[in-house]
Amino acid sequence: MISLARPALLIGVAFAAASAQAHTATMTCPVASDAAVASQFDRFMAAWATGKPAKVAALFGPNATLLATVSNAERTTPAGIEEYFVSFLANKPVARIDTSTIVRDCNTATRSGNWTVSMLNANKDRVDVPARYTFEYKWDGKDWMIQHLHSSVRPAPTK
Repeated sequence: MISLARPALLIGVAFAAASAQAHTATMTCPVASDAAVASQFDRFMAAWATGKPAKVAALFGPNATLLATVSNAERTTPAGIEEYFVSFLANKPVARIDTSTIVRDCNTATRSGNWTVSMLNANKDRVDVPARYTFEYKWDGKDWMIQHLHSSVRPAPTK
C-alpha cells in the first residue's frame, strides 16, 4: 500500500516555509515615508553645495542612470555620473522643488514634478531654468540611493 501522507506532509512543510519567507520579506521591506523621500532632495542639495562631484555621485546607486537637463549624454556608470557633475557644479546650481508627487513601494520611491534650477550662465549671470524632474530611489539595504534621475527643461507655456 502506498502512503499519501508523507508527500502531503512534505508539500505542507514546503508551503509553510515559503509563507514564512514571504512574511519575513514583507516585514523587512522598507517603504519610505513622504518625509524620508523629501529629505533625499535636501541631501542632494547639500551635496551640490559642496561643489564636489564625487559627493553628488556617491548618492547614486552603482547601476544608476542620469538623464541630465544640460547634457544629451546618458550617464549609466558611476564615473559618467561624476563626470557630468564636474562641469555642472561649476555653474553653482541651487534648486527648489515647485511641485511634487511621491509614489512609494517596497524598496523604491519615486518623486516627480517641476523644479527650478538656478545657476550661472556663460556670462556668470544667475538664471533660473524651469525644469521637470523624476528621482527614483532604491533601498540598497543600508540607504536610499538614486537609481534614476531625469531632468528636462520645461517647454515654454502655450497661450
